[in-house]
Formats: sequence, structure tokens, C-alpha cells
Amino acid sequence: MKIIVCGASGRMGKEVISLCKKKGIKLVGAIEASEHPYLGKEVEKGVKIGSNLERIIEKDSVIIEFTTPPATLEHLKIAKKEKIPVVIGTTGFKEKEYLQIEKASKDIPILLSPNMSIGINILFKLIKEITQISGEEFDIEIIEIHHRGKKDAPSGTAKKIAEIIAKTKGRNLSQIGVYGRKGLKKRTNEEIGIHAVRGGSIIGEHTVIFAGEGERLEITHRAESRQIFARGAIRGAEFIIKQKKGLYTLQDALSN
Repeated sequence: MKIIVCGASGRMGKEVISLCKKKGIKLVGAIEASEHPYLGKEVEKGVKIGSNLERIIEKDSVIIEFTTPPATLEHLKIAKKEKIPVVIGTTGFKEKEYLQIEKASKDIPILLSPNMSIGINILFKLIKEITQISGEEFDIEIIEIHHRGKKDAPSGTAKKIAEIIAKTKGRNLSQIGVYGRKGLKKRTNEEIGIHAVRGGSIIGEHTVIFAGEGERLEITHRAESRQIFARGAIRGAEFIIKQKKGLYTLQDALSN
């Protein structure tokens, strides 16, 4: 397997490149924006950071994306043209952008996950089961905490958790999601609260609270190293290179 990392000089790009070296996976490309100050920097012997994805694509390679939604969508066009599978760890996609990913997956295999941690993907499964069992007896609130430099809020992971809960309840998140609170409005039974906290160097923490009468259940995932996301991305790449066209999740890779 050959890996191309898009967003090579970012936090996650560096972690993926480092893990490739440790696991003996061949890195064939490292991509950044056209005006990035690190263009031309060597990240591995014979591999320098470039800005032209189309020039470096090789047969049997997988693209791993940790960039921005606009950059990811541009790279998808090239991947689609060259029939190259893609692992997307980029977050912050709008509904219209997500539909473009769905459309591209009709031509190439794509693995999309808002969080590449194996633990978080276990949490996704547990949350669905807890929501099914708890029914309407518990109010559900989601709290996510990240470093001060994270731009999108709430996190893609928090939105994914909320979507799982809403879908399990047979509801539309756009109608029952409440993002933070202010004023004198009483909480409704149907709503799902989603709250974002930003500060310091916190890698990532997600807590889901099921609050009932006289009892409370909390399930929390804390990321202690960005290596967990890199490991998930590599595992996703190992899975997606064997798949036919379609849209997959990391849970598909973990259950394979």
C-alpha cells in the first residue's frame, strides 16, 4: 500500500507520516496548499511537500485527507479521475459538501469519518444502544472540548453523536438540536443539547450525558494523543484499498 497525505504539515498530517515510517508503509506524496511556507520541505527521503496532487498519484495508492472541506473536495475530483480510494478525516463539511462526497463515492471507494479514533467509533455504537434502551426516560446532552485552535464548532464528532441519537429516536436533528443555551427558555423533552468548549492544548474530549430522574449516566472519550487518529486513518486506508466504489465509515473497517 502507498499513502499520499494531504495536509502533510498539519497536526494530523505529521502524525500519519510518522506512523507510516514506523509501520514501514510507503509514503509516495505529501500535499499542502499552493502558497504554504513548507512547500519543498522533505518529509521523508525522496518525498517533498508539493501542491499538485495529480502529478504524484501512483497506482495502488490511497489518499488520506486531513485538510479543509474546499481542499478535500478539490482533491476528490482528482481521485475520481484517477480512480484512487480516499480516506477523509477532514471535518466541518456543510450538507451541500457532504452530498458532493456522496456523489463521488458512486465512482470510487471513500471512507469518511469525523473521528478516526477506534475508541470513539466504539462510543458511536454504544450511544446508539443506550439511546434505544433508555427511550424517553433520559434527557441527552453532548459536551465537546478541544484546543483553542480548532475552528469548527461543534466538532464533527459531536455532530455525528447527535445525528446517531436523533436517527435512533426517529427524529430530525435540524429540528431538535440545541447548540448552547442563553436566556429563559425551558428545556424540552425532545431536544438534544450540543455544547462546544475551546481552550489550551486539549486534543479532544467528548461526553454524552443521559440525565434521568434521580440518576445520571455519562459516557466519555478522551483523546490523549493524536496518534490514535493516525492509527485509525491507516487502518481505514488498509480497508478502503480493498473495497469497491461506495461510501464507508471507520466502523465498517473495524468490523471487517
